[in-house]
Amino acid sequence: MSILVFYSEFDSFEQWSALLAPNLPGVTLCRAEEVQNDDEVHFALVWKPPHGFFAPYRNLKLLINLGAGVDSLVGRDDLPDIPIVRLSDPHMARMMASFVLFAVLRYVRDIPAFERAQRERRWHYLHPRSPETVRVGVLGLGELGAHTALELARQGLDVRGWSRSQKNIDGITCSSGIDALDAFLAGSDILVVMLPLTPQTQGLLSAERLARLPHGCAFINVSRGAIVDQVALTQALQRGQIAEATLDVFDREPLPPEDALWGMENVLITPHLASVAIPASAAPQVAANIQRAARGEAVLHQVFPQQGY
Repeated sequence: MSILVFYSEFDSFEQWSALLAPNLPGVTLCRAEEVQNDDEVHFALVWKPPHGFFAPYRNLKLLINLGAGVDSLVGRDDLPDIPIVRLSDPHMARMMASFVLFAVLRYVRDIPAFERAQRERRWHYLHPRSPETVRVGVLGLGELGAHTALELARQGLDVRGWSRSQKNIDGITCSSGIDALDAFLAGSDILVVMLPLTPQTQGLLSAERLARLPHGCAFINVSRGAIVDQVALTQALQRGQIAEATLDVFDREPLPPEDALWGMENVLITPHLASVAIPASAAPQVAANIQRAARGEAVLHQVFPQQGY
């Protein structure tokens, strides 16, 4: 018998179980607390499991991460040397792109100004800007970032992208490498942070780098809070260096009630949901990788946590 152990505080075991069971004969799906024989656990489907979670599972063959980011798997001493795969689901990419598109267009069309005017019962006309005059910088051109950049470009926006290694994407002005980062930031009227969290990206957007952004820019973070110096970001928002922000991720989650960001009218806060795993579309990929691992074949979408992707 093989067991697939499941752990997530946010995803539905019942939904994943119903979708996977018909495609995995001979594999029993169990919540972690229901496993009776740890040695029969060959596969794990998890999101941010607690420290020590993997230690009992000596025969683990494959770890499937319920999401695109693998930073929670870095530096663990309970994780055996096994293949780790992430979800690579076009529906997740579409969900992310739609969230970022909403956030970007909200600033392009000056919606926060109209929201403030409505609260004051004040008729406030601002002439719409031509989209090609707005420079949108997508910081990170992985699978989600590239898909999002293309969606933004379809709106006629001037889209630029930055990545660690050079990428070539039709319609996107791409730059790469740390030496090009300051110029990229300086040319972003709206910055969208889409980098994975790695040792190289942690704290990348320091106070000094945030100061490179154009005065009065907008800031959107849908990746990981630890990439940004959150104190410096808050201060930049308070003094208007950064005019507006949409923040889906934070250096501490949930964001503590006493955090100053909660009370700022120029900040939109969402609870880390810009893109989430969609069981109906991702389950076939999960089942296929488990079948591959069971047959001793190479898995698809393998990731390496130390690299961050």
